[in-house]
Amino acid sequence: MALHRVAHITIGVPNVAATSAYYADFGLTDLGDGRFATADGGEQLKIIHAARRRLEELTLSADDPDDLSRIASALNRLEKPFVRDSHRLRAVDPGTEVTVTVEVQPRIVQSPAAPVPYNGPGRVERAGMRAPGVLREGPVRVRRLGHVVLGSTDQKASQRFFTEGLGFKVSDLVPGAAFLRCSTDHHNVLVQKAPISFLHHTSWQVDDVDEVGRGATRMLEGHPERHVWGLGRHHLGANFFWYLKDPAGNFSEYYSDMDCIVDDQLWTPETWEGASALYSWGPPVPPSFIRPDDLAAMMTGAHGGS
Repeated sequence: MALHRVAHITIGVPNVAATSAYYADFGLTDLGDGRFATADGGEQLKIIHAARRRLEELTLSADDPDDLSRIASALNRLEKPFVRDSHRLRAVDPGTEVTVTVEVQPRIVQSPAAPVPYNGPGRVERAGMRAPGVLREGPVRVRRLGHVVLGSTDQKASQRFFTEGLGFKVSDLVPGAAFLRCSTDHHNVLVQKAPISFLHHTSWQVDDVDEVGRGATRMLEGHPERHVWGLGRHHLGANFFWYLKDPAGNFSEYYSDMDCIVDDQLWTPETWEGASALYSWGPPVPPSFIRPDDLAAMMTGAHGGS
């Protein structure tokens, strides 16, 4: 696979200061000037001003310039324009209106989290001691950016752009949406049919389900308006999740324990329907998760923030 991770995103919002403060609380390191880093991925987020909330740029990592050449040839076959130099290629997906940049970058190697002992029926891994998850006191640190979910006004064309053009693989499908991967994660980009191009959510990896719960609980202290959906476990991807909302209206997800696809021949994409495709357990899906509250305002050009 030519690509190996989602390296960086640039989000445009009307309210830069408030949104920046949110992501510092969320567990990213504030580098200044709207730039944020994760523990393992380095600088992975930039927040800039825009008239309405949107994903301005998505940066992907490739291994070498030959990968850029293969992508350039594929985009030519699709008749998609792009610009390219020796270590970078840039193209725009019209359906999502996102500028996608592919850069030659080294792969990251994540240090594994400390093994967590679990007790269960007939299995005692943690005898005479409290669970490590209840003893943690420090702030939750995001390990890396996992995926983004984008609304597209031409979902099929966006899917072709990412798969036939950039080289993503299809992991699973639901009516009107595709889970796509450019790494061993079950999905790194999800493109879904929408009446307007918009950023639905970004997803950030933490060590385990305790960190999902601790992170969300801390984010909700004094800010109940941030809650969207969780705690739960997805069916597609199988990860634990908890969704929160930043001041601009973008959803952000803490996740852990996602399915990994290390051999394409051992994974068969399937098409799923109904709520069971969205989650295996958790609270009912709130209507605002399916159709964000500000979607109508974005469609009519109304926006807020400062």
